[in-house]
Amino acid sequence: MKTQKGLTVVFQPEGRKAVVPHGVTILEAARKAGVVITTRCGGKAGCLMCKVKVEGQEAAAVRPPGEAERRKLGSLLHNGVRLACQTAVWEDVTVIIPEDPLKA
Repeated sequence: MKTQKGLTVVFQPEGRKAVVPHGVTILEAARKAGVVITTRCGGKAGCLMCKVKVEGQEAAAVRPPGEAERRKLGSLLHNGVRLACQTAVWEDVTVIIPEDPLKA
């Protein structure tokens, strides 16, 4: 029986890492890595405070945006902006945390 070591999520600019199972959200991975991503809605895609960036070449490493995320982010999705609470990790990925989530 083959065991999977997990997927590595790297958070920039700090360079912190978390090893997580397939399907865990970026928000959950951040908490495991000790990276603070602010949220008020409890992960329901309501507050838009958990915006992160997944660069174009990394887009396939996460679940495509669902309806709620597309509705909330609109054209920001074209710039790689995602909601950490809604974005599940499918492969090793690097996530960029904006300096100020309100400016993201």
